[in-house]
This record gives sequence, C-alpha cells and structure tokens, in this order.
Amino acid sequence: MVVENNDDIYNEPNGGMPSLPPLNIPYIDLKLARINKNIKVFDALRDKYVTLTPEEYVRQHFVAWLQNTYHYPASLMANEVGIEINDCKRRCDTVIFNPDGSLLAIVEYKSPAVTISQSVFDQIVRYNMKLRAKYLIVSNGINHYCCAIDYVNDTYNFIPGIPDYIRLKNNFSEN
Repeated sequence: MVVENNDDIYNEPNGGMPSLPPLNIPYIDLKLARINKNIKVFDALRDKYVTLTPEEYVRQHFVAWLQNTYHYPASLMANEVGIEINDCKRRCDTVIFNPDGSLLAIVEYKSPAVTISQSVFDQIVRYNMKLRAKYLIVSNGINHYCCAIDYVNDTYNFIPGIPDYIRLKNNFSEN
C-alpha cells in the first residue's frame, strides 16, 4: 500500500475521485490513500481503508459530525452492519447503540447527487422492520432527516435537526 499526502491526492485533477459538492456538514480532513490506483479513505469505525465513493464521503463526514458535534460515542457506532431480510443479505450504513447494546438508531446515507425520496425512506424502514430501532436518520450530506418511531401507536414523527446522543438515548429510555 502506498499512502500519499492528502494534498497530493486532492491536488490532482478531481483528486482522482468524482467531483463532490460541498456538504451541509462540517468539513473534516479525511485520511486518504492510493491503493492499486484507487482512492481509499480510512474508516475509523471499521478500522480499515475503504473505497472513497460519494456515499462514503457523506458517511465519513456525517459520522464525524455525530461524534464531534452531537457527542455520539464511537464505541457505540458501527458501519456496514450486515442483516438478513427475506433471505437477502443487506447492510445498514451505520447503526448506533445504547450503552446496554440495544439498537438506538439506523442511519442511511446517499450520495449528494441522490435526492432523498420516499424510496430512500422505504429502504431504511425495511431494515427497521427487522431491527426495530427507535430512530431512523437519512442523509445525502446536504439534507438530513431524523424520525422517531412510535411502535405503540404504529406511527413516526420527524424531529427537527439531528438530536444530541444524550437526548436521543434519554428519550429512548422513557418510551
């Protein structure tokens, strides 16, 4: 593996990666590497380099935002968690746990070029039928949506903004 200075990668035409728009998330300096002519980004939650795609670009920024701004503990987060739905293997982009190990939230990311639509929510809801998280979060890096699931009344409510981890955890405990 050849790890280059991030500036070397970013200063190439398009940085060797697709042109990505500014996100509606604080910028972070990604740890990049060129591996077999591909640009990779270090994912601290998975402790490995992964291919830098527009969706991965959003994931890395969003996870850092959750940790740095909203106090989500890295030790209670995981990326690319495998699940099985109707004999099909799927992966949740990010899952967030309570300190007791129970599931608190599922996060689904899309490329900034993808509009957050009903089909995106349908995807995360299908995952949640199996996992039964209290909160669902969807982001394309530009628009972010969070909703609380009310299993008693079989409904959901959108929450303005992204809540702090403590608020999310405490509300989860009260329901």
